[in-house]
Amino acid sequence: MSQVRITTTDTAYHLDSGHYHLTVSRTDPSAELVGWMTLNLLASVNTRGGRDETYETLPPVLVERGNVAVFDFPQRTTEWDAKTVRLTCTPETIALEVRVEGHGVLGDVTLMGGRAVLNTRAAGTFRSGVHARGVFSPTPAHPVRAVRPVSAPVALTVIGDASPGRLHAVFSPPPLVLAFCKDEPAGATDIPDGAWLAASVRAGIADLTFTELTYEPLDGGALLRFDYECHTEVRGSWTSPAVVFRAASSPWEAITQHRADLIEHGLAPSAVPERAGWWSRPIFCGWGAQCARAAGSVSPVELSRRDLYDEWLDRLAGHGIVPGTIVIDDRWQLTYGDCEPDEAKWPALREWIADRHARGQRVLLWWRAWSADGLPPEECVTDAGGRPVAADPSNPAYRLRVRAIMERLLGDLGADGFKIDFTQWFPSGAHLKTHGATWGIALLHELLATMYDAAKQVKPDALIITHTPHPAFADVSDMIRLNDVLEYDARGDLVPAVDQLRYRHAVATHAMPHHLIDTDQWPMPSKADWLAYARAQPELGVPALYYVESVDNTGEPITGADLDQVATWWGLR
Repeated sequence: MSQVRITTTDTAYHLDSGHYHLTVSRTDPSAELVGWMTLNLLASVNTRGGRDETYETLPPVLVERGNVAVFDFPQRTTEWDAKTVRLTCTPETIALEVRVEGHGVLGDVTLMGGRAVLNTRAAGTFRSGVHARGVFSPTPAHPVRAVRPVSAPVALTVIGDASPGRLHAVFSPPPLVLAFCKDEPAGATDIPDGAWLAASVRAGIADLTFTELTYEPLDGGALLRFDYECHTEVRGSWTSPAVVFRAASSPWEAITQHRADLIEHGLAPSAVPERAGWWSRPIFCGWGAQCARAAGSVSPVELSRRDLYDEWLDRLAGHGIVPGTIVIDDRWQLTYGDCEPDEAKWPALREWIADRHARGQRVLLWWRAWSADGLPPEECVTDAGGRPVAADPSNPAYRLRVRAIMERLLGDLGADGFKIDFTQWFPSGAHLKTHGATWGIALLHELLATMYDAAKQVKPDALIITHTPHPAFADVSDMIRLNDVLEYDARGDLVPAVDQLRYRHAVATHAMPHHLIDTDQWPMPSKADWLAYARAQPELGVPALYYVESVDNTGEPITGADLDQVATWWGLR
């Protein structure tokens, strides 16, 4: 069994566990993780009232507890009665956290650095030195780079869209883990060989009240920033989530270790979820067909129609593709918030679903998360003007509404579950108001838990699909969707769709190994990409077909021979 062996000198503690070598300074707040980082052991816990600036650091205090070494670095600060940065060293891990005492509302919190006036009188923002060359991100972003230069920032977040600087929430939330390597990748989705250092966040849902974790490099240094957006109040004392450093053989092992660490500490579900047999059958989602038929002349949401879906499904059936699950996509409902079917586009939807059931098929409905469309303001997150911004799952009235919607859609209408989209449209803002005190990633979990629990009460085998591959979300999702395909790498070259989705599949399956994968299929840059991806889909999860007539990006027609080929690849004929 590994041990933490400590050698003490006048200026430092030298730790050797066999898994890492760490030199902890006795004279300043720093520690050298040999070969990887010079850890800066300052932290800033900013509040609504002001910036937290350290103005004096005290020598570390070492306490040994069996085979664990704990180093406390007391720091005098402008915002708190007391502040201590702690390093907890086990034979395999080094955990970094900060504890404060006092009263305040959290703004942003930084670890691996912070603002200070040091005992030497050097002042400003201090950061850790990073000795790696690449950093792996578990969240797809644009440009496409699974491993980016260590000088490039990373955002792990539940906030984003397709606007510049915001296309990094395709997974929302992703597993909260980064991994550092010594070599740069050869391509957009390549993973270098060699040793890796993982840095993961040890926190369960109750402590995930921040919206975003960012890795912020600058001039050879870097720190981590947690954004609490002034929605988490501290009364008495508060300890941040721990950032856990551990050696890994690959980023995939880093994600596996992250999940295991959360389960070991009781912070993520360990139970293997039950699966209904029909969940694994091929999916048809109408969104790609809607976009292709629209061809820029109308909005694709206008083409979520019963007659068109029948036409597309008939064509697929003629070529041997009879999907086990049909997803009726955006926009089958009159309003996103209350989810009443649009009778003009989907007349007699109950009867249509019953007919599909008679054919041995199941029907999912697309659901836009967070939408306040059609909801009364009192059930919403509101802005400074009192205007609705998003549905508020902390409000009991909204939770009751969701239960009623589930009774109506799954019970009366007969639908079989939901494809939940847009979890990244989190209602971000320090001024926003909710009924309850929960915020950040935890509030998203509450939103999904409200839907998930209400759905399962009505129909126990209802299928809930999300794009939330964080291990702590294992109890609010049955299937993880790989989500929309991006296009270009940092050089402006197209990245093959199948390469992107293999990378996403690896992230999702290591973070949530017992969940099914919805392989998705939109948008495709070309028919060749579509065919290449369709061929690979059965090995990557549950095959999902989006296209029937043509590819929306290029207008290339999809022939009967193409569909015959897909049916063969998917074992349908």
